[in-house]
Amino acid sequence: MASHSTDRRVVITGLGVVTPLGHQLDTFWNNLIAGQCGIDRITAFDATPFDTQIAGQVKEFDLAPAFPSPKEIRRTDRYSQFGIYAAWSALQDSGLELDKENRDEIGVILGSGIGGLATTIEQHKILLDRGPGRLSPFMIPMLISNMASGLFSMYNNLRGPNFATCSACATANHAIGEAWRAIKMGDAQVMFAGGAEAAIVSVGIGGFCAMRAMSTRNTDPQHASRPFDKDRDGFVMGEGAGVIVLEELEHAKKRGAKIYCELAGYGNTADAYHLTSPAPDGEGAARCMRMALRTGGLNREDISYINAHGTSTPQGDACETQAIKTVFGDHARKLAVSSTKGATGHMLGAAGAVEMTACALALKNGVVPPTINYQTPDPECDLDYVPNTARELKVNAIINNSFGFGGHNASIAAKKFVG
Repeated sequence: MASHSTDRRVVITGLGVVTPLGHQLDTFWNNLIAGQCGIDRITAFDATPFDTQIAGQVKEFDLAPAFPSPKEIRRTDRYSQFGIYAAWSALQDSGLELDKENRDEIGVILGSGIGGLATTIEQHKILLDRGPGRLSPFMIPMLISNMASGLFSMYNNLRGPNFATCSACATANHAIGEAWRAIKMGDAQVMFAGGAEAAIVSVGIGGFCAMRAMSTRNTDPQHASRPFDKDRDGFVMGEGAGVIVLEELEHAKKRGAKIYCELAGYGNTADAYHLTSPAPDGEGAARCMRMALRTGGLNREDISYINAHGTSTPQGDACETQAIKTVFGDHARKLAVSSTKGATGHMLGAAGAVEMTACALALKNGVVPPTINYQTPDPECDLDYVPNTARELKVNAIINNSFGFGGHNASIAAKKFVG
């Protein structure tokens, strides 16, 4: 039974995002391919004392449609709000009808790299100022990283597989990959999968500043994140969420669902090397991409486009470039490779799902998003990064990469849907 179930095909039928480029799918995509940038000076708090004073913030919008009541919104951390809204948007986009008969077969894997950091800070201040008796009874449910996944299932009575991944910046790709596995193995017919993050708070920015991981190009926020550019000086933090609807093919066809693409393979490896630095020459990332190709039944020549992790850090971008060359050999020169983090900032645990959304739309629309702010070539980064301008391209299959602190690697392979 189990071996037969692995023959099940999995397609993407719904997309939902909350990003610095917008929270409606069309707005996000149009801004992305137009080369717009959502990075600006931080307004969430006074960032003047910090080495980095810029980020990709989500502008305020109406959360109400995704929640049962205003009270429920107040009882959730900002990261959960983003995740639940993105999942609700993906549900709307999918056209999936929820009824009593199918809810046991629908699951949710929605993770976060950091969880409710704003709640942690607020409640810690209350503890110090007013004592333990004034802490909120909702503090723990608000801050834990699994609650966006749990709440979305509760709001919609979805009783299939439900948990959260937490693997730093690989979180959302791991969620998507594990959701793919759940459907392949027959544990669910439909899965909502992705990640959410809201770490643009004083401790979040301060912690990454202390690591000297972020750009300090504060006077030019729009050009601060510049993946693969010779003058890159660190990543810029973003916030938001991405959720995709994965569905077993026959289930999708039976209800007449629109299909963006087919999710074909998943790679998942560890560097086992260093807290924050990638393994030399991107060795772990290379193994991860190879696994995604193998599990997807794809040859390296099948891949047209790679959405790179591409964070705009000196070491990370060079290692990923080397990993791509190691895996793809001569074909690496024929690949379109781009990073969308110049536009959105690095959305940490949400990044992989937002970038998978871009990949699904690239497969559907035959357009790949650009790497913006690419001005000065780096001899160590010598591939085709689709500089500054989106490109019309016949996209047959893609790889979407996400790599996280702790040596976590996750790659997703997807291909154009052919019935």
